[in-house]
Order: sequence, then C-alpha cells, then structure tokens
Amino acid sequence: MANGDVGDGRAEPVKATAVLATRNLSKDYGPIRVVAEVSLDFHAGSIHALLGENGAGKSTLIKMIAGVLQPSDGTVEVDGVPVRFRSVKEGQAAGIVALPQELMLVPTLGAAENIFLGMRRPGLPGLLGRRRLTADAQEQLARLGQTFNVNTPVAELSAVQQTMVALARALAREARVLVLDEPTAALTDTETELLFSVLRGLRDRGTAIIYVSHRLEEVFALADTATVLRNGQHVWTKPMGQTRHDEVVASMIGRAPEQEFPPRATSDGEPVLRVTELSGWTLRGVSVQARSGRVLGVAGLAGAGRTELLRLIAGVERPQGGTVELDGIDITRSSVARSMAAGVVLVPEERRRQGLVMNASIATNIGLGSLKALSSGGVMQPHRERSLARRQAEELQIRATSVLQDVAELSGGNQQKVVLGKYLARTPRVLLLDEPTRGIDVGTKSEIYHLIRRLTADGVAVVVVSSEISELLGLADEVAVLHEGRLAGIVDAASTDQQTILHLCYGRLDA
Repeated sequence: MANGDVGDGRAEPVKATAVLATRNLSKDYGPIRVVAEVSLDFHAGSIHALLGENGAGKSTLIKMIAGVLQPSDGTVEVDGVPVRFRSVKEGQAAGIVALPQELMLVPTLGAAENIFLGMRRPGLPGLLGRRRLTADAQEQLARLGQTFNVNTPVAELSAVQQTMVALARALAREARVLVLDEPTAALTDTETELLFSVLRGLRDRGTAIIYVSHRLEEVFALADTATVLRNGQHVWTKPMGQTRHDEVVASMIGRAPEQEFPPRATSDGEPVLRVTELSGWTLRGVSVQARSGRVLGVAGLAGAGRTELLRLIAGVERPQGGTVELDGIDITRSSVARSMAAGVVLVPEERRRQGLVMNASIATNIGLGSLKALSSGGVMQPHRERSLARRQAEELQIRATSVLQDVAELSGGNQQKVVLGKYLARTPRVLLLDEPTRGIDVGTKSEIYHLIRRLTADGVAVVVVSSEISELLGLADEVAVLHEGRLAGIVDAASTDQQTILHLCYGRLDA
C-alpha cells in the first residue's frame, strides 16, 4: 500500500482559519449519543477524508454539517463564525454542499435541468431561455473538464457523468465546501481516476473537500488529511503522509487488526461446477471450473463480462452457447429457481435493488429464500421464519435490535449479511458472489472473508467477482481474468501479483 507524502502533489498543511469547523458537535437519539463532542477543522484547498466503520458516526456528522440534521450539542462554524443551519438550503446558501451516495438526480431530465434544479434564474422566454440554460450548464461542466451533451436525460449518462452533473450542480451553487459520500461506489477504475483528477483540480482552486470512503486505497491516493471516527468519537486527525494503512485500520476497529484474509485451501478439491465454452452477449467461449472447498476469483475491467458470467451460471440469463454442469449434471438451461434448488445461488452486486426488500424486516428478507421450508399447507409460519432469522443473525453476527428490525435501518455491511443469510439458509453447493464487499467497512470485510473460508471448509465451491485485485489475491485460490468477454488466463493467487492480473485485464496475454 503506497502511503504517499506531502510532496506528491497533495496540499500543504494549512494554518489559516478553517472555512468550516465543528466544535464539540454531538448528536443524540434518545439515550444514545451517536456523535460525541467532535471538533474538526476543514480548510480551503484541502481534501479531508472521514474514516470509520459503519456506525462510527460519519454519516450523522456530515448530515449535521450540511443542515440535514440538527445537532444536540456543539456548533458548526463557517469562517470562524458559529452558524446553525435549519435546512439543507441554508447550508447551501453558506456554500456547504453535500453529494450523497445516491445523487438525487431526476433521471428523465437533462443535465442542464438537473444542474439548476431548484435555483432561481432570470427568466427568458421559450427558445432564448433554453439556449441560456444550455450555455450555462455547459459552462459549469467545462469547469470540470466535461463536454458531453447537457440535454441528454441523465438516466442515459454513465455513472461518472452523473457524478459530474452533481458536482456541476454544487459549483453552480458556489460551493466552498464539498461533502462527498462514497462517490466512487458505482464507478470503474478509469472513471474513478477521472473523478480524482477533477477533485484535485477543485482542491487546487481553493475548494474544501470532505471525502467519505471505505476504500482505503482511494483515501491514500487522494486525501491530504484523514480523520478517524470510532463509536461516534474523534480518534485522531493526521496528514496522510504521517500514517499507514495498518494504523488506520487498527484505529477504526479499536484493536490491532487480525490477519485480514484467512488461510487458503490446503487441498485441490473436486470439481463441482464446470463451465465449458460459455457464451452470452459479452462472453465468448469461456471455460472455468469451481472446486469444492476452494475460492475462484474473477477479475476484469468493467464490461469484460464478469457479472454476466455469474448470471449465466445461475440461470438469470440464457446462454447463447456452451454448457454449465453441476456435479456432472447439465443445468445450462435451468431457471433461477431450478438452479437454486440444485444448489447454485447468486448473491447479486446491487444488494438494495436485487437482494433486499428494504422496508421489510430482517426475518422477512432471510425467509424469502426459504419460503417452501418455512410454510405449512402453503401458509408462511412466522415462528419458523423468526427462528431461522435468529440462527442466521447469530451465525453471521448481524448487528440489529432484533430480527424484526427493517433492513433499511441497518448499515451497508449488515445489509450484506442479511442477503448472505437469505441464500446461505439454502445450504448451497456453489455460492456465486458479485462484489460482496463493495461499500463495506474494513472490519465487516474481514468478517465476510472469514465466513467465505468457513463455507469452503464445509466443502462449498465459491466464485467471487471483485473490482479490487488485492481482495482477489488475498481471498481466492485461483483467479480467472476476463478481457472483452474472453478468458485471458487463470492464475494461482498465491504466486501472482497485481501487475500480472492488470496485464491480463488489458489483454496482454504475454504477461
């Protein structure tokens, strides 16, 4: 892990009055204090990372800064003057603009309308007004180095273009402080680097940026300063050049980190899943196999066919050619239900949209994967559902008030555990995981890694798609690398490195 230093293009430490500060800022929910007397300074021309596990208080803190929540105690200061934002609009008027992970764009409107939505603008009639709106939107995007069509509905824009629209909207509101919450969650590596370039440019022009991310690699590459929160309390604030990855992790979880990745498999295992010459819309003749007790990682750039591979195996999509065999039985044309009944389950990447019913309880969500087993005479038996949910919650260490709590109220890591609990209740033979740790804090990541290895110890064959090559190298036994829908190679995870896998991702087969 490269730490970087102050001389690598980062902003120098600043001693001037902070453009934004918190002084003993606290937030209570009933008897529980979720943020406790946090005092921080955020300076113009600096990128300040807020780090901590899920539940550390990061989201609550930035919501108080932006005017979404009112603090229970303490103050927010702008240019050294105490302020109290009674709404997001008041915060924006002071130059504090927050971009949540869900960007809150109107998908049917163009970039121009989204940029100026809610802003009072001088009125011009008809075509003249449209031309002015278009020109002004283009000007805002040009400040970010963007030139795409501002009249295209944002639903048709790429994820990074949508992020640029949200940033342009913040600039149009003359943002002095930008608060970004997991801005790269839906971006590819290339799009992430484009966003970083834009953020560095904004920083160099004097914007203060508060950056929240679970991806420590991003933080070390981008931020000038880092603050660690734990259990709602301020642990420390340091220049990035004065800390290390291990120190950050230990501070976030409150103890020396255990070995992040559990030991690998000690046996070769037996082939459970055989994929032969599988083809779909993107995939072209891919052949891989998953073995009992082992983890097969799948790497590749965005669009290489990683998710499609899992969906074809699981029966979500129908292949155009090739075969899928489970224990020697052809399941190529099986439906999702038949594949699951046979023992192949897919945990999707988009847990909120594809894996969970957000306004339902933990018990209901876990029970959805085992409706037949939990029913009697076609009627769901609530006591069976709750009993199953309690077993899974205990096994997976789901942190909640009870299994009757709505999953919408859980952290991202605990939501992912609920999804896993739903599918693991079926005792799968093959477990397909698509980005299982995306948007999850480092402590919960380690828990999921150890869970995966416990499953392989019981003989389950696991296939993991991940955009983090370091994760695949630490977790998997073998890594299959896809390039533009084709298999570029399969490498032993223990004896290869990130550079070799990157070469294969880009199609350099001589790597």
